[in-house]
Amino acid sequence: MAQKPSIPKGTRDFSPEEMAKRNYIFDTIREVYALHGFQQIETPAMETLQTLMGKYGEEGDKLLFKILNSGDFTNKVSDEELLGRQHLKLAARLCEKGLRYDLTVPFARYVVMHREQLQLPFKRYQIQPVWRADRPQKGRYREFYQCDADIVGSDSLLNEVELMQMVDKVFAKFGIRVVIKINNRKILTGIAEVIGEADKIVDITVAIDKLDKIGLEGVNAELAQNGISEEAIEKLQPIIALKGSNEEKLNTISQVLADSEIGQKGVEEVRSILNMLSLCNLVNEMELDLTLARGLNYYTGAIFEVKALDVQIGSITGGGRYDNLTGIFGMPGLSGVGISFGADRIFDVLNALDLYPKEAVGATQVLFINFGEKETAYCLPLAAQCRLAGISCEIFPDKAKMKKQMAYANAKGIHFVALAGDNEMAENKLTLKNMETGEQQLLSIQEAIATIKS
Repeated sequence: MAQKPSIPKGTRDFSPEEMAKRNYIFDTIREVYALHGFQQIETPAMETLQTLMGKYGEEGDKLLFKILNSGDFTNKVSDEELLGRQHLKLAARLCEKGLRYDLTVPFARYVVMHREQLQLPFKRYQIQPVWRADRPQKGRYREFYQCDADIVGSDSLLNEVELMQMVDKVFAKFGIRVVIKINNRKILTGIAEVIGEADKIVDITVAIDKLDKIGLEGVNAELAQNGISEEAIEKLQPIIALKGSNEEKLNTISQVLADSEIGQKGVEEVRSILNMLSLCNLVNEMELDLTLARGLNYYTGAIFEVKALDVQIGSITGGGRYDNLTGIFGMPGLSGVGISFGADRIFDVLNALDLYPKEAVGATQVLFINFGEKETAYCLPLAAQCRLAGISCEIFPDKAKMKKQMAYANAKGIHFVALAGDNEMAENKLTLKNMETGEQQLLSIQEAIATIKS
């Protein structure tokens, strides 16, 4: 007996109904991006490991899906090396390519390769899948889509303000209540300085970024494990626990970071962004969260994260400023800032809250019943007129029993059924049945189109 097929853990199939929902998400985000003048690009699913490695920190490098070289991929590796089982060393010899981990690093590579054709500042968006060799769990997948928007070639904080407006607009369109969290890597660097652990900034940010997942005790344990002194951990506690309004937090952290030049710069950047956003009539709340760290090493300024208020799930959007990213590809000094919507988590949130508009998930609007060759010949031009009017329709392909054709319409959630027999053809009309109310009307094709559209 043949083995039942399966798919890899952390991946999913999507039904037609689910795809309609996902396309609603992508189309909504795409529409907002276009409103703000962003242009779409695409990059390959595969990148060279030289492009990917070292850009996401040690943890990120471990989560890269590596692709074995084509052909005899072991021909340059000795039996001794294979038996040595040093996987990182072997991976470098056996694999030259990997699946992209995110869309930001491939975008930086794209900017460097196509610099001469780009008008700066360059505003791009990209909606494509990414892959991470993570442990699958609720809201976390190994294959998932990101919907990125980035601006490169400008240091202006107006770019951060524009991105936050876009985030706010997208979630307002979805009807999802969110809190948009903001922090700044310069503030985090300043905190590391004032607690006497400036060289441990990466360890500190990676640990406190896990506060929601592992709690304060877990964070403190990880800090200690990474060699952060007990005194420094103690100094960190009131900063992590800081409460109050955004203005109160900014005033307090400004005093804490009085002796840190970079920390003060971070405070001023956040203050400027929040002041400008206060003029923009946002629907959702902006919150300064000093525990927000965004574990990726390439962020250098403002960082953002979005949490849904009515569903327990991880971050559904994130991003930040990355001044030095293109420098690793030979183009130093080109500043960038970007955001990424987690389409798969947004999909789960919209499902949990049942927020999809009816028209977004409907496909076929009207089904023409098939009574035979003569009737089908009559219905073909009527169906063509419906499609010209923007109405999605189909003719049942076989002369089947009425019960079967009606069951098909019900199963697909089709709102209207059109019937044309001898009587209808004699009057050059059709009978239109509303599948929700059961109401039937004898109408011309123009009247039927108007009814369906209304």
